[in-house]
Amino acid sequence: MWDAIEDTPADAQTMKLRSALMMALDRHIRAKEWTQGEAARRLGVTEPRVTDLLRGKIDLFPLDDLVALLAAAGLRVEVRVSDAA
Repeated sequence: MWDAIEDTPADAQTMKLRSALMMALDRHIRAKEWTQGEAARRLGVTEPRVTDLLRGKIDLFPLDDLVALLAAAGLRVEVRVSDAA
C-alpha cells in the first residue's frame, strides 16, 4: 500500500516501518488492557498522544519516537535488512 502512496521507495519503507511499530504498540496496549491514562503514564506521554497513537495518526509519530515508546512499554525493537526483491 505505501508503495503506491509515497513518492519514493525510501518514503514507502519509512512508512511501512512506522506502521509496523505503531501496530505493535497498539496491540501491546490493548493486550495489557491499559486505559489511555495508564498507557500515557507508563509511556511518559500525554493522554492525547496515546489517543493519536491508537487512532493511527501515523504522520505524528517519527521512527525515533516510536522506538522510544516501545522501549518505555518494555518492548524491544529488532531490525532486519535484506536485499530488495
